[in-house]
Amino acid sequence: MKTIKISIPSLIDNIKIVESFIDNARDKFEIDDDIYGNIMISVTECVSNAIIHGNGKNKDKLVHLELTMQDEVLTFIISDEGEGFDTNELKDPTEPENIEKTGGRGIFIIKHLTDDFKYEDGGKKATLSFYLN
Repeated sequence: MKTIKISIPSLIDNIKIVESFIDNARDKFEIDDDIYGNIMISVTECVSNAIIHGNGKNKDKLVHLELTMQDEVLTFIISDEGEGFDTNELKDPTEPENIEKTGGRGIFIIKHLTDDFKYEDGGKKATLSFYLN
């Protein structure tokens, strides 16, 4: 099992660091383009959520990103230092009353682009898995 970890201050500009991290993973683990696109969109969206909603853009709080490769499964664990949230409170963006809202689509998109997605630790930790075969 291979694990790579980074931590970034909660500044939205640091998404560039996450993109480089994913690019390096693509080279290291020979990720094909279809899965690469899904990884890039869902991991950067999840890190953005951690920066904005989890840590409230507080640059003194970190977002931790861990990548593990085991048995042809690439797993990203993203955690923040915020208060967490009730994951049952997430609204379905496809419901008629939510269609016009500008926010609330990120988690919906992530769930559709990953092979497995879950929240832990009161919403402070997200696990995104991608099957490489």
